[in-house]
Amino acid sequence: MAIEFHKKRAIWLLFTLAVIILDYVTKQVASSVLEYNQPVPVMPMFNWTLLHNYGAAFSFLSDQGGWQRWFFAGIAGVVSIGLVGWLLLGKEVSKWECLAIALVLGGALGNLYDRMAYGYVIDFIHVYYEVYHFPAFNLADTAITIGAALLVIDTLFITRRS
Repeated sequence: MAIEFHKKRAIWLLFTLAVIILDYVTKQVASSVLEYNQPVPVMPMFNWTLLHNYGAAFSFLSDQGGWQRWFFAGIAGVVSIGLVGWLLLGKEVSKWECLAIALVLGGALGNLYDRMAYGYVIDFIHVYYEVYHFPAFNLADTAITIGAALLVIDTLFITRRS
């Protein structure tokens, strides 16, 4: 069985690059404008708050002394390679699937850059309700979440119909 490279799908890598650039720029602006751990109210239930996440989602394993940096970087690298393969070599991939892969890939690489360059991921979006605070996140996390949701929707509803 031969593996076929789908050149037309490579255009989605430009979308991935746009996600990476937008994530990088917003993190740099947040880092230069905001003071660490000092919330800046934007509207009710929403602040800009600069934080550094040394772990994974929701600061998972953030207090483990540093080994987690390489562990999560390795996972992000392997997943990114798999996503590029899925995008460029996969047999039947819908446009929704391509968009979802590009979003997840851009988010994963955006956070991977932070992890490799700084040893932590820069977070700055802070949502809360009264005393309940959702962990701070960034645009890369948002892209990953939207991309994952699109993959689920595509799998359950769009691909199943066709």
